[in-house]
Amino acid sequence: MSEFDFDLFVIGAGSGGVRAARIAAGYGARVGICESSRVGGTCVIRGCVPKKLLSYAAHFHEEFEDAAGYGWNVGETSFNWSRLIENKDREIDRLNKVYLSLLKNSGVRLFSEHGKMMSQHEVQVGEEVFTADKILIATGARPWVPDIPGVEHSITSDEAFHLEALPESVVVIGGGFIACEFAGIFNGLGSKVVQLYRGEQILRGFDHDVQNTLATEMQKKGIDVRLHINVIELIKQPDGLITLKLDDGSELQADTVMFATGRVPNVRGLGLQDAGVHALPGGMIPVNEFSQTNLQNVFAVGDVTNRVNLTPVALMEGHAFADSEFGGNPRPVNHRFIPSAVFSHPPVATVGFSEKEAEVHYGKLDVYRSVFTPMKHTLSGRQEKTMMKLLVQASSNKVVGLHVVGMDAPEIVQGFAVAIKCGLTKQQFDQTIGIHPTAAEELVTMRVPVGA
Repeated sequence: MSEFDFDLFVIGAGSGGVRAARIAAGYGARVGICESSRVGGTCVIRGCVPKKLLSYAAHFHEEFEDAAGYGWNVGETSFNWSRLIENKDREIDRLNKVYLSLLKNSGVRLFSEHGKMMSQHEVQVGEEVFTADKILIATGARPWVPDIPGVEHSITSDEAFHLEALPESVVVIGGGFIACEFAGIFNGLGSKVVQLYRGEQILRGFDHDVQNTLATEMQKKGIDVRLHINVIELIKQPDGLITLKLDDGSELQADTVMFATGRVPNVRGLGLQDAGVHALPGGMIPVNEFSQTNLQNVFAVGDVTNRVNLTPVALMEGHAFADSEFGGNPRPVNHRFIPSAVFSHPPVATVGFSEKEAEVHYGKLDVYRSVFTPMKHTLSGRQEKTMMKLLVQASSNKVVGLHVVGMDAPEIVQGFAVAIKCGLTKQQFDQTIGIHPTAAEELVTMRVPVGA
């Protein structure tokens, strides 16, 4: 009989933690998991799932407008924010129950309490203390907001899903994917939106053609994107409006101010220092290729680590951890060529390197780029462009980056990500017959490099 209460105890029941717990239990491990919030984590409860549902809703006003070009008379339309939120909440409740069932059916014991490490093998959950042979930290990340006067009058993405009413005006602060996504959502649903970002261009770290294309298209849709600017103070007015003081001396007013200025590892109250788990100054837990921390029996996956902050990555890391530690199948996680998407308006999807990154890693490149009006808008009359880009290492002909901005970009790039992960060359792309007429066929029909 084991000297421990559990073979594995998981702190955090989000995507990565639940996947690791389930797989480990499937291998016969005695597994406990704790969660102080709802089971499902950021993605399911307050992240990508509800956000994409709201993004779908925000697209409808353009669909109604575009219908006229195809002979439809739509008639008068109206939008009900409360109904959308109620329906969204119903779907989140359903998914939460799915996650609860997954844990129960796997034989994982769930504790609906905050977990804290007491030592290398001890976890305090509520008033109880459990021992475990191995401990997995999967607590994810939380929104970060700057410490400025009046910041308490703002919201983050967490609160945006539960607003009582759709604001007439919103200022979104930030330039990352969350900021761009919510700017598109609020704008599409009818709010007047200003997006402020302190940097040179939105979507820092993305390919420059992606950044510039998305910024242009967002501005076409009526989003007031302002760069090189910062908020220094928020003041709540007697009428409920919020005044934003900016570092250029100007002011703005809005019903709602949303900070989307990044996320930080959710390590508060975890007892990492007392347990001897090393964390970086920002809270990120460094791990090796097997998700192992500086302690041999303590592991971490997902957004709490110093790796890639994406839900499918957390799932992959959690599964690989369970296979390695309980399934007799040691396998490191490969973080190269991970596809990702931004559900902005229009959406962005990418796999591989940006042009600047690819030049560093692969030397001379052949760059292929196409900007065009998607077929749908030849009749709708909408002035929206799609941008597609391929980056090819000149010496090997290998495709090392693929970027799309435009309608259905995430669905398109998911399939091409398989090809790039497998190391396909531009010649093999050229030999692939496109499906006509589609936007995606552009990626296998571009023949002349930029500047050739």
